[in-house]
Amino acid sequence: MGLFDSIAGQVIGSFANSGDGRHAELINAIGGMINNPQTGGLSGLVNMFEQQGLGHVVGSWISNGQNLPISADQLRSVLGNDQVQALAQKLGINPQEMSGHLAELLPQVIDKLTPNGQLPQGGGGLGALVGMLKG
Repeated sequence: MGLFDSIAGQVIGSFANSGDGRHAELINAIGGMINNPQTGGLSGLVNMFEQQGLGHVVGSWISNGQNLPISADQLRSVLGNDQVQALAQKLGINPQEMSGHLAELLPQVIDKLTPNGQLPQGGGGLGALVGMLKG
């Protein structure tokens, strides 16, 4: 599990340096969203971006190149207000703040989950990584 340990360390380290005490809770929320079988996991999340005309943005997070930014409003349009509000309520923050955090963190998480520039095949590696991030 060396690769997954390395990725988990990078993701957690980058969020720990953000100065926000909620980074572990945000990672949990993002992990839950990415691992949600109702939305199809990471591939389902990518499809949601594509359906909103933002496939090139999420594609940049997956590829080995520069990550394109996403605004909180764009992210809310992809995820839907209900999902953002549910995540915000879970963390005890307002939905606008949640959208801002997601817009900052989601590109980094997806980038780290796709180190080879491709979506992982199957869910085993992703599930293991998310489990480590939660732990």
